[in-house]
Amino acid sequence: MTSTLPNDNIRNFDDQITNKLISEIIRDRIKNSGTRFSANDNISDFINPGELDILEREVASRVKDLLKSLIIDVENDHNTQETAERVSKMYLNEVFKGRYHEQPKVTSFPNDKNLDEIYTVGPISVRSACSHHLVPILGECWIGIKPGKKVIGLSKFARVADWVFSRPHIQEEAVMILADEIEKLCEPKGLGIIVKAQHYCMKWRGVKEPNTSMINSVVRGDFRHDLSLKQEFFELVKQQSATNNY
Repeated sequence: MTSTLPNDNIRNFDDQITNKLISEIIRDRIKNSGTRFSANDNISDFINPGELDILEREVASRVKDLLKSLIIDVENDHNTQETAERVSKMYLNEVFKGRYHEQPKVTSFPNDKNLDEIYTVGPISVRSACSHHLVPILGECWIGIKPGKKVIGLSKFARVADWVFSRPHIQEEAVMILADEIEKLCEPKGLGIIVKAQHYCMKWRGVKEPNTSMINSVVRGDFRHDLSLKQEFFELVKQQSATNNY
């Protein structure tokens, strides 16, 4: 008598694959690679073409469950009938796009003229969300560069900053991640970053301090080891801040 067990096993295995949520499939890929997937990590390498659309539908379903648990009538309230879909699209493609989308294309160019004077770019608007409460962090960023062998266009600093900050963050880590990405892109001899932001986890809830902001910075390379360069960077940022009435 011929056994049908192998075919049954194959069919059951296929059913297991089919019945898995797309978030589970992506999460398994990440875990199997031994890669971290914290809130402020980018996981775009593990998302195949077309899967983000499927994930968007899954997230919308979960958001709808959340609204129902908050006892909101999503079936009859015209204001919230499509809220779940809006929130899902917003998370995956806007406010948290830095997790799910690849880094913007950035072309670097040889520093043929051997430029070695520092320059700053800013203020660059940054928008993020507190990873503790998922409420907004809104602020501005300044980036200072002492060029190395490569240079990138000024607009690319804004694009990369937006990509990095568009994830759930704490501000201290966001600045470090941004510094890492810029170092990879243009390998500067010196790098400085300052971020000033307001946190709605303090403005909107908790202590409810509407005027409190947080400022932090990172300096690397020559900016870290040469006090005069570091002072020049902070002075240039101060001048840009005054010009923009920030």
